[in-house]
Amino acid sequence: MRPFGSALTLEHRRRKAIGLLLRGTSMEEVGRRVAASVSSVSRWYHAHREGGAVALAPKTASGRPPKLPSDNRTALWSILLQGALAYGYPNDLWTLKRIRAVIQKEYGVTYHPGHVWKILHKADWSCQVPERRSIQRDEGKIAHWKRHKWPAIKKSPKTWCPPRLPR
Repeated sequence: MRPFGSALTLEHRRRKAIGLLLRGTSMEEVGRRVAASVSSVSRWYHAHREGGAVALAPKTASGRPPKLPSDNRTALWSILLQGALAYGYPNDLWTLKRIRAVIQKEYGVTYHPGHVWKILHKADWSCQVPERRSIQRDEGKIAHWKRHKWPAIKKSPKTWCPPRLPR
C-alpha cells in the first residue's frame, strides 16, 4: 500500500533516510525515524548505491497505455471538426455513438460511449445540444406580435392592496 503523502513528501522521506544511513545510523533506527519498514529502507539504500540521488526521485505511475495513440487522436479531431455531414451522416450532429463508430471504423479500436466522452473531455470538448426551432419560424411576425398584439392581450396589473392577514 502506498504511504500517505505527495510524491515530493515521500521523496524527502527517502532522502532523509539515506542521509541518516550515510551518517552511520542502523537500518532499524532509520526505519523508525522515517516511519518505514526496514525492507523499504534497504531497498532505498541499494537504489541510491546503484543510481545515486536520481534513483530516489519519484517515478510516475505509467498505468495502462491508451487504446488510441495521441497521433490518432489528432487525426480524429480533424475528422470531427469537418462535421458529421462530411463523414456521411444525415445531419451535422455528433453523438457519442457516432464518434464511437468513427473510431472503430478508422482505427479499429472499440470504446464504450462513456469512455468516448472521457476522450472528448480531455480534448476540452463540451456537450453541445442544438436549439430546437421550427423550420417555418418567422422572426419578423413573432416580433410584430410581441410588440403590437401581446400588450393588448396581456392582463393589466391589478391595483395594489395589502396582503391578507393570517387568521
